Amino acid sequence: MKTYGYMRVSSVDQNEDRQLAALNALDIPRANIFMDKLSGKDFNRPQFQALVKKLKSGDLLYITSICRLGRNYEEIQNQWRILTKERGVDIVVIDMPLLDTRRGRDLMGTFLADIVLQILSFVAQNERETIRKRQTEGIAAARARGVRFGRPIKLPPENFIELVKLWERGKLNFDDVLLHTGLKEATFYRRLREYRLTKRK
Repeated sequence: MKTYGYMRVSSVDQNEDRQLAALNALDIPRANIFMDKLSGKDFNRPQFQALVKKLKSGDLLYITSICRLGRNYEEIQNQWRILTKERGVDIVVIDMPLLDTRRGRDLMGTFLADIVLQILSFVAQNERETIRKRQTEGIAAARARGVRFGRPIKLPPENFIELVKLWERGKLNFDDVLLHTGLKEATFYRRLREYRLTKRK
């Protein structure tokens, strides 16, 4: 029997220290701790998939909470079934002692664990949907206030037209035009099109 741990945070700037500390306290070999920095919307995560390939019947997997496993109700249920029923792996959810497949293997224990798993899976997905809704509402409110998202617009220099004319007359090569304008090729042509359209009006 080997012991493994799985951690997940939603983005690269989130801190996984709490999860790592909980798993380290269980003396799990560092090589057996897998971590993804990805959304929990599905299980297409490289480290989770690598972990599943290593897990064998009788192995023990620790996670700190159900939401670290995932945030999709149906997929959590499905992965739990695959790991515990088909692969014969035991799972322990550290912050929910009822979700420990090593215990309560009788009918009542299994029944209670299934109920708890369903409730926590529902909560995990509901939290994700609430977060997404708040993000969407926040973005909409920011746009209504005039906040712009994405890269800032790169404006051409004041002498852009003069540089274009020199380039068109063959007195300045294209690389020098880009150097003097500080624009990338695609941006240069975009600004040039805008200038020519404005000129026609």
